[in-house]
Amino acid sequence: MSFWRKEVIDFALDHETRAQMEEQRVWIAREPANARPYYHLAQLYRVAFQQDEALGLLLEAVRLDPEFADAHAALAEIYIVRADDDAARLHAEIAARHGNTGAADLLKRYS
Repeated sequence: MSFWRKEVIDFALDHETRAQMEEQRVWIAREPANARPYYHLAQLYRVAFQQDEALGLLLEAVRLDPEFADAHAALAEIYIVRADDDAARLHAEIAARHGNTGAADLLKRYS
């Protein structure tokens, strides 16, 4: 892929990511007690390699909805990367209890 083409694609992806982030922020402003937009915004931050921002948003998502399995699984993944085994295990177990076994499977595979 040529350098120019990569720059154009990167710009377009970055622009689309920012637009999606703004859409989630608007949703949060409209429905601050809804855990879903916090989760979605966190996933966008993860794609943008902004893990600290993602972590805070995911923690807010599970505070709002303690049974939000996908948010717990995403937290477990972040904690796995950070080598915080206790936190990773806790969130993986909660996620599995509520239907998302992905993080628990990941922990089993690499423990």
